[in-house]
Amino acid sequence: MIWVDATVASGSAGSYGGAVHPTPPFNAPAARRLREALGMAPGHVAYGLSAQYGLRLPPETVIAWERGTATPTDRELTALAGVLWCAPGELLAAASTLRDHRLTQGLSIDELAGRTGLSGASYQRMEESGRWRGNERQSAALCEALELTAAQFLTASGRNEELSELLNSAVTTRWQAYVRPVAKLVPLDRGLIQSVLEQLHADYQSLMVSTLSWSSADAQRTATTGDAGRAFLARIVEHFWRTAGV
Repeated sequence: MIWVDATVASGSAGSYGGAVHPTPPFNAPAARRLREALGMAPGHVAYGLSAQYGLRLPPETVIAWERGTATPTDRELTALAGVLWCAPGELLAAASTLRDHRLTQGLSIDELAGRTGLSGASYQRMEESGRWRGNERQSAALCEALELTAAQFLTASGRNEELSELLNSAVTTRWQAYVRPVAKLVPLDRGLIQSVLEQLHADYQSLMVSTLSWSSADAQRTATTGDAGRAFLARIVEHFWRTAGV
């Protein structure tokens, strides 16, 4: 079970507090490809945006979106998806933030807040800060609404750095002491977390086994081993998810 969310700006304000949000990862080539597949010209898209959604935009704006020189706002993105007969997520690149995932699912702030038992303002504060602070029940509801994996939840909720610190300590010291802290952070079965930490600890320690000899050849091997160990720690979060198989 897993738990997460995401608004846009190109001059438009959010629903709460009038804040202007950063744009989502708009997929310009996908927008053009979808339009052409429907046999539509930019002018046809502009007409649809106006007739169906009340957005009076010139064809030049549609062209700018497709060239990547401009990005649609949250409302414009939803409308564009409607005109192109696709889901909003098809017009976005890989989602990584709470807001990206919300837009991919085509949910408004109020809709997602309602599903997680939060007020719209409370949810938006978390989305804007990039730090999810919901309880376990709210997190589970968030992951269900946004269809998030455990790895996606950690990334979108801004907790990857914290997980990395815990894993670094676990593999370099006594991994048993870090089962509980990692379990509080990661929505996975504690038994699975225990086996993953044990395996990562063994993998890291095997890398660090080096000779006690001080010959030049052995010194070179020791240096190489140290480089491998540092590289392992630098990608510890990636190793964690791969070992967990999720």
